[in-house]
Amino acid sequence: MTVLVRELEGGSTAPFADHAALAIARRQLEDEVASAARRVLPAQAVQPWLAPYWQALAARAATLPFRGDADSHAGNHAAPLWLRAGDWAAASDAVERIESWWRIPAPLAWMTEARYRTEGLDAAWPLLAELAWLVPAWFTPLLRILSDASLDALRRRFDAEFPGSGQLDDYAWFPAWLLLVKPALAGRLGEARVRRDQAASRATALLGEILRREHEGDQGELVSLRQKLSRLHAGLFDVYMATRKVQYR
Repeated sequence: MTVLVRELEGGSTAPFADHAALAIARRQLEDEVASAARRVLPAQAVQPWLAPYWQALAARAATLPFRGDADSHAGNHAAPLWLRAGDWAAASDAVERIESWWRIPAPLAWMTEARYRTEGLDAAWPLLAELAWLVPAWFTPLLRILSDASLDALRRRFDAEFPGSGQLDDYAWFPAWLLLVKPALAGRLGEARVRRDQAASRATALLGEILRREHEGDQGELVSLRQKLSRLHAGLFDVYMATRKVQYR
């Protein structure tokens, strides 16, 4: 209670001079204040009580540029602080001010969470796909943060069914696999920015084209497209063909 009372007595509202000052304030709020709040307050009251303090940190960090040169620096930005405060619109605005944010793991993950919180899973699919392609190791931690029952069920099914290596890099293929089990998502996943340097991204775009050709009945072009898919990932191609055998049996 002493820690919480001290926090209630007020702190500085001045902008942070640098990232080091923000890091100190963030750690103090995370390690001391948030910990004390969890020990003293009912569980459902912790986040509402802490939200104004995360908002205050975010406002003070608004002028600091994004520094992604190390994982320890990535969190020292206004966007993740707005997320902690539950202000999804402010988090989205903060990410938008980072140049080429969709090419950088941390801002892309922040924007994906903000999009999910404001518009739901359907709207977040393109960004989820881009995150899986860009940095698969960040994909499952974000799923834990989102805690979406349907998304978690799909991840467990992917873990059980996808013919991969069993490593985190397998999640780069999650969007392509998803098209086979949820073809209705082809439109949404088609909105994702394709990464031509990533085989998994190209495979997702290719599967989208295959599904379109199948719908149009263009059998001639399908043979060539299926061969390209097989060269990108033989296991994924086997999954695709298995779904077609069941469909046309």
